[in-house]
Amino acid sequence: MDAKEISLNEKEVKPVVDLLNNYLANYHIHYQKLRGCHWNIKGQNFFTLHIKFEELYTNAQVTIDEIAERVLTLGKPPHSRFADYIKESEIKEINTIGMGDIDMVEAILDDMAKLIELEREVMEASEAAGDDGTNDMVNKFMQFKEKTTWMLRSFAGKK
Repeated sequence: MDAKEISLNEKEVKPVVDLLNNYLANYHIHYQKLRGCHWNIKGQNFFTLHIKFEELYTNAQVTIDEIAERVLTLGKPPHSRFADYIKESEIKEINTIGMGDIDMVEAILDDMAKLIELEREVMEASEAAGDDGTNDMVNKFMQFKEKTTWMLRSFAGKK
């Protein structure tokens, strides 16, 4: 399949695919960070955050699959190697062992801010390419992150 088969101009969609692959790389690092937080959370907020981190990494796993499938729908291969994710991602790995609960929440908030920034870039490019499918998909992901950011900021006692 290529972009023409879904009535899109391949040249106009190329920037969208490149941004989606970058977004995918960042999402994979974020996903693994969430798993590390889930595995290594300790303290009074253990039960609350253990469940929340699992909810978030489960959502991230589904999101990653949808991003990769959208890249394929647009006729290109998605990144699929951790070496590529680590090289391309602006979100960096962290060691969650021994990290405090609020520090974990703040690390996830930082990731979400970066992902929202990337989502806005993808939506701008997809709008320019007439790619409503990508725009709708990413907008849905961004709305989830905006609400989750509000909730995590409230949990951490931030304005």
